[in-house]
Amino acid sequence: VQLQASGGGLVQAGGSLRLSCAASGTIFSINRMAWHRQVRGKQRELVAVITGDGTTNYADSVKGRFTISRDNAKNTVYLQMTSLKPEDTAVYYCNLNGRRSYYNVAMDYWGAGTQVTVSS
Repeated sequence: VQLQASGGGLVQAGGSLRLSCAASGTIFSINRMAWHRQVRGKQRELVAVITGDGTTNYADSVKGRFTISRDNAKNTVYLQMTSLKPEDTAVYYCNLNGRRSYYNVAMDYWGAGTQVTVSS
């Protein structure tokens, strides 16, 4: 399973960005897809997650500003980020938890990450 993230970049505070992450390869089922972020020197943190039935959860710091969505037909997850703040600056990683076949156990897969920089 490969994850390709895109959409990062430089934006001014108050602006918006939309991240996309497309999963490819052999995928039998997906339990959940999520976005995490990491600032250099700090632990990676969960930003938003969407389960197979569409249930979403967000970190308190992004609630009301970020929206996670998913296109099941394309195995793609999106993160719409609005009202961006300088503290949102980080490398954003896409994550998929799923199975490659009926006989495989669920595993976590990670994309390479995309940089988001919010200037003040």
